[in-house]
Amino acid sequence: MYFAQRNFLLAAKGTKFFKLNVFERYIENFDWDKAISSILQTLGSLILVSLLFLILNFVGKKLIRRGFESHKKPDNSHFAENRKATIFTLSQNIFHYAVLFFYIYAILSILGVPVGTLITGAGIMSVALGLGAQGFVTDIVTGFFILLEEQFSVGEYVKLGEVSGTIHSIGLRTTQILGDDGTLHFIPNRSITIVSNFSRNDMRALIDIRIDPNKDIKQMEKIIEQINDKLTPQYDEITIPPQILGTVDPGNGTLVLRVTIYTKNGAQGTIQRDFLSAYLEALSDAGFEIPAPTLNLE
Repeated sequence: MYFAQRNFLLAAKGTKFFKLNVFERYIENFDWDKAISSILQTLGSLILVSLLFLILNFVGKKLIRRGFESHKKPDNSHFAENRKATIFTLSQNIFHYAVLFFYIYAILSILGVPVGTLITGAGIMSVALGLGAQGFVTDIVTGFFILLEEQFSVGEYVKLGEVSGTIHSIGLRTTQILGDDGTLHFIPNRSITIVSNFSRNDMRALIDIRIDPNKDIKQMEKIIEQINDKLTPQYDEITIPPQILGTVDPGNGTLVLRVTIYTKNGAQGTIQRDFLSAYLEALSDAGFEIPAPTLNLE
């Protein structure tokens, strides 16, 4: 037993001595000049590349900022500041991440990392993630073009699909619309296919007054013309004075006397109500009875 333990200790000492001897020979034969030169060269390349990308990032963002600052118009109604700020931020972020991607690629290449293999592996994962994020990407791309093409702005009255209301907020992923009843609708940008903007051009106020064909329609028209001459100067929002189109059959079993008024956007509702109320009051005072609408009980 004693001899076995002694032989084991001698063998362990011999192995340790052998390892130390191999390590010493490795240290002695190691090319320190080459290693230090390679490390310094790598550090120099890293510092140089970092400085170049830092300058590129600074100059690029400054050019983007200067480009947006030079895009100023005297009339800013068609280029809202919130959209301009959103596009500016988005452009800077896209440029920043593009520079960051190429910077990391350059750093890994200098360090000798097999970037091609990493990209191949990342490509498989990106395909899996992309399948689940298609809607998200579509929202962002659509939101960017909505802002770029100035389709609508905050505060404008629009109709997006089946939803009508005032634009409350515009984002790169969703658009918020405040409905007429106070409901706040969140609409994914990818769902916006048809935009009807009621706030860009002059709007038409359409007024239909039911008439009795047995009455003197010409007399009704004269009364309406008198009301038009009286009320039109009171509304600066009217762009085209009221026009009497004559008797029209709207297809619901009644005849109407139709009047159109063109107004600035947003004022058509108020002007339509005010003029209709004045028409009905004047016709009633003149002895005209406005027929009740026909009820369909089928």
